[in-house]
Amino acid sequence: MKRAQHGSTVSIQYIGTLDNGRIFDSRTEDELLVFTIGTNEVFPALEQAVVGMATGEAKNIVIPAAEAFGPRLAENIIKVERTEFPPGREIKVGQKLRVGFAAGVERVLLVTEVDETMVTLDGNHPLAGLDLTFALKLVAID
Repeated sequence: MKRAQHGSTVSIQYIGTLDNGRIFDSRTEDELLVFTIGTNEVFPALEQAVVGMATGEAKNIVIPAAEAFGPRLAENIIKVERTEFPPGREIKVGQKLRVGFAAGVERVLLVTEVDETMVTLDGNHPLAGLDLTFALKLVAID
C-alpha cells in the first residue's frame, strides 16, 4: 500500500478546531487541501503528520501555537491617534484596516479598541497563540 512521503503530493480533507471546540476551518471532499510534502505550503507539523499515512487513513493531530501561527506578540499591537484617520471616517471595533508602513509594506490590522483620542490595532494573526486541532483524512497520494 502506497504511503505519503517527502515529495508526495497529497490531498486531504479536515476539520480544524480550537480548544473550545470552535471550527476555524475545514476542507471537504469537494474542496480538498492539496500540497506537496516538504515544500512548506502548510505547517511543517501538518506535513509530518501526513508522512507515513495511506490513502483513506484518518487521524487527529494537535499543532501547538508555536508551530502554527506563533504566539500573540505585544509588538504587533499599536495605538494610533484618532487624528491620523480622515475626519468623519467611522472606525469600529472588529473592522479590518489596510495600513501602510515604511518601505511600502502594507498589512491588514484589526481594530480592537476605539475611544475619542486613540485607536488600537492588532496585527497578530487571528489564530496566533492558539493550539490547532485537525481531524484529517488522507484522500489521495499523487
